[in-house]
Amino acid sequence: MSEKSSSSGSDEDVDPESGQPVEHGGVLSKWTNYIHGWQDRWVVLKNNTLSYYKSEDEREYGCRGSLCLSKAVITPHEFDECRFDISVNDSVWYLRAEDPDHRLHWIDSIELHKAESGYGSETSLRRHGSMLSLTSAASALSATSTSSFKQGHSLREKLAEMETFRDILCRQVDTLQKYFDSCADGVSKDEFHRDRVVEEDEDDFPTTTTSSTTTTSTTTRHDGDYVHNNNGSKEKLFPPASPKGINGIDFKGEAITFKATTAGILSTLSHCIELMVKREDSWQKRLDKELEKRRRVEDAYKLAMNELKKKSHYGGPDYEEGPNSLINEDEFFDAVEAALDRQDKIEEQCQSEKVRTPRLTTVPPGDIYSTMATHRFATKRHSPSSSLSSIELVSALDDIHRFSAQVEEMVQNHMTYSLQDMGGDANWQLVIEEGEMKVYRREVEENGIVLDPLKATHSVKGVTGHEVCHYFWDTAVRLDWETTIENFNVVETLSDNAVIVYQTHKRVWPASQRDVLYLSAMRKILATDENDPDTWLVCNFSVDHENAQPTNRCVRAKISVAMICQTLVSPPEGDKEISRDNILCKITYVANVNPGGWAPASVLRAVAKREYPKFLKRFTSYVQEKTAGKPILF
Repeated sequence: MSEKSSSSGSDEDVDPESGQPVEHGGVLSKWTNYIHGWQDRWVVLKNNTLSYYKSEDEREYGCRGSLCLSKAVITPHEFDECRFDISVNDSVWYLRAEDPDHRLHWIDSIELHKAESGYGSETSLRRHGSMLSLTSAASALSATSTSSFKQGHSLREKLAEMETFRDILCRQVDTLQKYFDSCADGVSKDEFHRDRVVEEDEDDFPTTTTSSTTTTSTTTRHDGDYVHNNNGSKEKLFPPASPKGINGIDFKGEAITFKATTAGILSTLSHCIELMVKREDSWQKRLDKELEKRRRVEDAYKLAMNELKKKSHYGGPDYEEGPNSLINEDEFFDAVEAALDRQDKIEEQCQSEKVRTPRLTTVPPGDIYSTMATHRFATKRHSPSSSLSSIELVSALDDIHRFSAQVEEMVQNHMTYSLQDMGGDANWQLVIEEGEMKVYRREVEENGIVLDPLKATHSVKGVTGHEVCHYFWDTAVRLDWETTIENFNVVETLSDNAVIVYQTHKRVWPASQRDVLYLSAMRKILATDENDPDTWLVCNFSVDHENAQPTNRCVRAKISVAMICQTLVSPPEGDKEISRDNILCKITYVANVNPGGWAPASVLRAVAKREYPKFLKRFTSYVQEKTAGKPILF
């Protein structure tokens, strides 16, 4: 999975002009549901909102979901280094980045947007400007200024205004206190000087004896810093008290502003009390409901936990297949079995309602595999000096490509070992026997992963080995009989009889979705003994290809599968032509599958025991249906 984003690096997450976080976008894997699992989505972080789209090209059609990050909780996963969860109340998004570095970058970006939105820290409550301006306060606190802020504002906003008023009031109190301190200092100095002058005057005050007829003068004269009165007394001149800084203070204006601020505080407090009184009833009702709900939850807790364990659906990726899955093996088994049952019912309904459109599958002219003769009458190729002891590969020289050596090696192994009878020391166990069909298995585990080889034998009337292998190999009809595939495509065509196929299988929750990349080749092998039938074979084995690399969405399984078919013909009576009643196809199906992942061994074995017989019966019935009434293709 590749991730691209519109911003990268912490230095680029903030707009230098506005100081706000810039938009951030990129590809993240989002857990959709238990059926589809992880899906790539285009995620955009903008304006304190996290939104996602199916792809970047679909942004113009609107987002498929969004979360407000104001109260979001971001939780990095404990075990998965690429995953992080974002929860808002009951809504949870499970997200996975490409690698741990991308996860860290996304978490940092989300936290940055969250912090810049005014949430997520102790100082996050932003200070609102007072709705009662000092100008209006100075003008006798007009009625409009005190009533305008009472409408349409929440308690949170009023508390923020209270903080603003508090700061203004503290500054005003400091200013007035300085003024009062200065005044007090000035008065103290003035009294001190007056006391000193009185003491000096008592020491040198002149006394004059005059007659009763002497008139007192009404004039005064100035002598230095003293004033001489007509009665002979003198007073020292005192300069007016002017403490430093007092003249710079508008005492009247400060007093008016102080009064306006306190009035604003009282008005805001009154509004807060009014809001709380109005909400008291609703809060009490809400509290009663919550208490009642809590009592019900406590009473039903044990029952709910037991029911939860019985359910086949657990929300979230923590309950899917994985090394740290919270679902135990029994619950895993029950969930898989329930899911397979549902798929069977859906398939039965589709088969009963669906009218199949006939699709003719013709063999190209000149196909060297096409022949209307039985093996008893066909011309055999036999070379005594052949390097193969009992078989000869037909058309191997005509089917040359870069994987030819691997194909021939796989064909040789299957012809040597797959057709051997059950027995010996191979420890094959018969697990299913239904009429002509028998299924054997050997239990093999490696590093905790089930690698059980499986072998099934079956006999089908009315069809040839060529027909069975043709429909098994032909990708044009693959979805007609294969019900476990979600989608597939041919990655590369190597030759007329060899292709590389990539396919994803339907997800069966809680197991992870599987995909397979394999080479599929078809061969006809001529028998060297005229008493033995020819053999048709399709072998599928895993390969690597640059156009189909493993992804995080699916667990890549490894396979080695062979469909080996031989046609037996019973001679018709007299000169009658051979009909489908005279032919029988012996099928040997072998499969070695490494499923990968973390599915429990018991679940894998139970699924194999259940699904392989169903597959053989479904596929052979399809071949019989498609070939009925058509010329026999040997």
